This record gives sequence, C-alpha cells and structure tokens, in this order.
Amino acid sequence: MTRKQKRMTVIFGGLGFLALAAALTFYALGQRASYFYMPVDLQTAQLAPGQRIRLGGLVESGSIVRGEGTTVRFAVTDHENTVKVTYTGILPDLFREDQGVITEGSFGSDGVFVADSVLAKHDENYMPKEVADSLKKKGLFVPDETKPAPGS
Repeated sequence: MTRKQKRMTVIFGGLGFLALAAALTFYALGQRASYFYMPVDLQTAQLAPGQRIRLGGLVESGSIVRGEGTTVRFAVTDHENTVKVTYTGILPDLFREDQGVITEGSFGSDGVFVADSVLAKHDENYMPKEVADSLKKKGLFVPDETKPAPGS
C-alpha cells in the first residue's frame, strides 16, 4: 500500500465512524422524543401503544380525585374534549382546577392517560406556551392585557 492509499483508508474510516456515531445519536434522540398533543388532537393522532407523549390543556373543574397514597386522578380538557389522567407522585404546589398543565406519559390499556410527570403554572400570568398557543388558536384563551407582563 502506498502512502496515499493509507491516508485515504484512515480518512474514509474516520468518516465512516463519524457517520455511524451521528446515526446512533439521531436514533436515540428520536426514541426519547415525546410529542405535544391537546385532547382534541388525540382524535386524529395515530399513537402506537405505549408511545410517550405530552398532553396539555386545562385541569377540568371538579375532576381532581385523590386516591390511596399519592395517586391522583383528574381530567385534562381543552373545552372540546377531555382526557382522564392518572398520576402517582407529588403534584406541583400550584396544581389546581382550571389552570394550565402539561403531563408526560402514555396511554394505558384502559384508555386512561398514565402520567409520570406533571408540570403546572408558576405564577398567575403564566400558562405553558404550547397550551396557551393551542387554546388561542381555538379562541378559548384570551390573555389579560390589563396585567403587566412578568418581568416588566
């Protein structure tokens, strides 16, 4: 083998290694990705059994039921459709009815969304961006313009 052939072999071997590393990285990121849905979006979504998603909306009034231990059942709504959710764990302090929430998890075999994390608003001016944008599109959420924006 000439010097030039050895150099080309090393270069192509390095490029092949980098391509393999990039492919494995993108594959791993794709497996971990969870997509955001509103309850109305779930009617048309083609979800694989056990697929992780983020479900966002408002906690429906009168739907919070505390069970044994730290298990809580509640419903997430966008005022068109409602999805029942079960969560076992400690809820955020500001979790309450008629407030924006994003849950992450997957649907169980009984059709109930089993959440493994719950995110709630952090002050009176905040609603998760995805939830606010989806509700604004449907005309169900109008921000209060009389209140100053956070940080101003």
